Amino acid sequence: MTIISSLAYLTASVLFILALRGLSHPETARRGLTYGMVGMALAIVTALLAPQIAGWSWIIIGIALGGGIGTYIAKNIEMTSLPELMAGFHSLVGLAAVCVAGAAFYNPEAFGIGISGNIKTASLIEMALGMAIGGITFTGSIVAWGKLCGKIPSKPITFTAQHKLNAVLGGALLFMIILLCATGSGFWFWTIAIIALALGVLMIIPIGGADMPVIVSMLNSYSGWAAAGIGFTLHNNLLIITGALVGSSGAILSYIMCKGMNRSFLSVILGGFGGEEASGANEDLASRNAKIGAAEDAAYIMKNASKVIIVPGYGMAVAQAQHALREMVDILKEKGVEVRYAIHPVAGRMPGHMNVLLAEANVPYDEVFEMEDINRDFAQSDVAYVIGANDITNPAAKNDPNSPIYGMPVLDVEKAKTVLFVKRSLGSGYAGIDNPLFYSENTMMLLDDAKKMTEDIIKAME
Repeated sequence: MTIISSLAYLTASVLFILALRGLSHPETARRGLTYGMVGMALAIVTALLAPQIAGWSWIIIGIALGGGIGTYIAKNIEMTSLPELMAGFHSLVGLAAVCVAGAAFYNPEAFGIGISGNIKTASLIEMALGMAIGGITFTGSIVAWGKLCGKIPSKPITFTAQHKLNAVLGGALLFMIILLCATGSGFWFWTIAIIALALGVLMIIPIGGADMPVIVSMLNSYSGWAAAGIGFTLHNNLLIITGALVGSSGAILSYIMCKGMNRSFLSVILGGFGGEEASGANEDLASRNAKIGAAEDAAYIMKNASKVIIVPGYGMAVAQAQHALREMVDILKEKGVEVRYAIHPVAGRMPGHMNVLLAEANVPYDEVFEMEDINRDFAQSDVAYVIGANDITNPAAKNDPNSPIYGMPVLDVEKAKTVLFVKRSLGSGYAGIDNPLFYSENTMMLLDDAKKMTEDIIKAME
């Protein structure tokens, strides 16, 4: 039975690796999801058939309850709510790590790691690290969820000596782990848990809105390492492998996103950016007038263009405008207009958010381009149609050293002959700063709901 279980877990691990590979590209994403689901089903069945499993009634109740809740959420979740859903699920992984660590500490015999009051040192280290990472993931993910869904202000929440306090708590956490290993005391065990839970909150509250996609990715990495910690405690090789895969892939994605934003990962963790207002910028912009247009104006301009680049953002997601956008693009292509989509690496509020929405609308993959592949083409384009994006098009990131997003690569939409900017108002974006592009000579603001405006443009074209 042990050999069969090992082979099954190995097969599941290979399927998880294939799943990650498949999810790296839109064309293979469905296949990747299938690999992941099959691998998880195989892992669950193998775990349930283990000879030491007892208490089937509670296991069945747990699977039915969790599966039912998960199915309900999956069927009813809006695409715009995926970022906060991910953050919420990450918190559950962290909470599971804390609970497993607690169970192992008070019943070590069941886990084969010693007896009460005399737990193996290696097991105490694994247990403490898993609980620490899990605690940080739990509360940090809850704060991220609150920021993403608007329950907590998206602007950074800071106070004096905040970074020093985080550093002290981080050092104290390591010291408490040493004390736990030396004494095996329950006092130090729960002190570690309390510090980890507090540190999770303090690490995420200073993160501004512009950094939230990176934070979602980072918490995904944390949840993976927490799962690996559970695996060590449970002596489950599959959990260790799966957790390491999730943890390392999330860390790599976070690094790629930070690189794409021209930010160091450390600077994001230690204070973030976004939420502050660029000094002097608001006063200058307040005295300027934006050129306001209508759907008929936009329809005329785009029908007579030869090259159009679409720039989607979170506003498109909120309005669920991707299907109307696809219909508008189809009309333009019938009229001989070349249309492509430009995706910023942090557009929306989670990695790949815009790609998922466009795929839902059956937008051909070969029409969707990442920023580095299309940015130079704005200068040769007649129209840039910006639908619900803001911070990722803000030229202040390139030419205003006082801007909190200065240095972040943005899409060069201002280089197009005409910029059609669909937005509800002239208000600031998620980073909390004004966009001078609204007032440029070649920009026409289309102030309305993204879906309604796009549908009105379609009517005008027809």
